[in-house]
Formats: sequence, structure tokens, C-alpha cells
Amino acid sequence: MAERNRRMIYSALYLAIALVLPFITGQIPEIGAMLSPMHIPVLLCGFVCGWQWGMAVGLIAPLLRSALFGMPPLYPTAIAMTFELAAYGALAGILYKLLPRKTWSVYAALILAMIGGRLVWGAARYLLAGLSGSEFPLSAFFAGAVTGAIPGIILHIVLIPVLVMVLEKARLTLN
Repeated sequence: MAERNRRMIYSALYLAIALVLPFITGQIPEIGAMLSPMHIPVLLCGFVCGWQWGMAVGLIAPLLRSALFGMPPLYPTAIAMTFELAAYGALAGILYKLLPRKTWSVYAALILAMIGGRLVWGAARYLLAGLSGSEFPLSAFFAGAVTGAIPGIILHIVLIPVLVMVLEKARLTLN
């Protein structure tokens, strides 16, 4: 029971960070959104608390932030992000648990989770565009998932493995 409570408390903390962090990075309008600040706590939650908790935080964060603060806009952005972030949290947790506890495996789990989440985001945007009678061409996918996300991708690859390794060393990972 204590382990479940710790996971719940940590997940609540990561959810709170996901709600607040965009306010901090938003102060840099040129690159604030490109840093993908909501992704960081969701990925960390998957690594630290496990795939179920990472997925739950990923599902909740964009919708709750949209409802509370109007950003990201609910349709189609927050809805597509919900699927993307849920995939990030789930994949980070699953891959981290399956791979050996080596430094390279943290990077591998992160990069594979980021690729999987971006593919899920693209599929969600494509389906949502079809439902609304609009289009989501491949060029829009690359612009949103790759080109426009380069600062965030670099930040995540630099920051998240270091944080995971520090949390591991402090024995704060529950996954």
C-alpha cells in the first residue's frame, strides 16, 4: 500500500509540474512552446512511477491544462497531445522496465518513447483532421513532430536522462 501511495503522490507532483512548467517556458515566446515543457514531467513520471502512472499523467495533463488555463486549445491540440503524452509516459515506463539498468538504456528508452509519442500524435492529428473535414498532410506532421520540436528534443535528450540517473542514485525511482 505504501508503494502505491508513493506512486500516486509522485504522479500528482508530476501532473502539477506539467500544469505549471509551460508558464515558465512561455516567458520565452520565440522558443517556449518548442521546448515542449509538458513532455518533461510526463516522461519523468513514466520512468519514475511506471507506465500506468506515466500514461495517466499524460492523459490528464493536456486536458486539465486546457480546461484550467485555455492552453493548449482543446481541439485539436489538447486532444492530440493527450494521446501523444499518454504514449510518452507509457512507453518510457515500459521500456525503462524492460531494458537493463545501464546508462545507454535510459537514452534508448527516452528516444524510443519520443519517437512513439510523435507517431501517436501524428496519427491523432490525422484522425482529428479527418473528423473535422480538413487535412493533415505529411509536411504538417514533420513540421510539428520534427522541425518545430528540435529545441525540445535536444532539451529532453540532455535533461531527462540526467534527472533519471540522479533519481535512480537517490533511490527515488519506483519503476
